[in-house]
This record gives sequence, C-alpha cells and structure tokens, in this order.
Amino acid sequence: MNRVEINVEAQVNPTESYEKVEAAIRNVFPNASVKVREEGMVMAYLEGLDALTKLYNLLRRERIRSAARSVLRRGAEGKLITFYLNKQAAYMERLSFSEPVGESPLGPIKVQIRCEEPEKLIRWLTEE
Repeated sequence: MNRVEINVEAQVNPTESYEKVEAAIRNVFPNASVKVREEGMVMAYLEGLDALTKLYNLLRRERIRSAARSVLRRGAEGKLITFYLNKQAAYMERLSFSEPVGESPLGPIKVQIRCEEPEKLIRWLTEE
C-alpha cells in the first residue's frame, strides 16, 4: 500500500487533563508523535501502515469490523478518510465510533487518514 498519513486531534476540555487525552490517543495510536497545538487542543501525526496496527487489532478484539467498515466508507472522500472515536472509550483502550458533535459529552477524537487507495485501506482494516 502506498503512503499513509494519519492526523489525530482532540479538544481538551477544562475538566480534562492533557495527559489523559494524550493517553487516549496513544491507546489507539501508540507511536503517535503527540503535541499540544494551542490551548485546549492535542494533535498527533503518524506515517505508515504500521501506525494503524493497534487500530487494526482493536477492531478485531472489539469485534466491530463490520460497523467500522461502514463508518470508514461513510467518512471516505477522495484520498481522505475521516472518522471520530469516543475519547473515554479510547482512554480505556476500547474502540467506540462517535459522531463529530453531540454524542460524547467530552467531545470525540478526530482521525483523518490520507492515502492513495482509501477503499483498499478500509478493506485491510476491516477484512474478516
């Protein structure tokens, strides 16, 4: 598979700690290079298919590949796949997809994956 770039960002609410939001991101993307962009926001950047290994494994452990497939396809546009993860679930090393607003009181983790062949990547992540 060609070049894969992953951008992850999450809002840090006044009731949350940066460390816990960073931990939630690292529970899904352990090799993430995490940084605080501006007050109230944590961002991470990763490259390569191996950066998705933990996500790949969590989809199998949680047995949500079919749901993930539809979420990822719905979020695919051109060479970009956008989806949202529940921050509290990620902190507990669980996967739960979320809507961009309103579903999670603390807000979601936004994940954007850029690659040449999104459908091929989705198939790899969610294959039976």
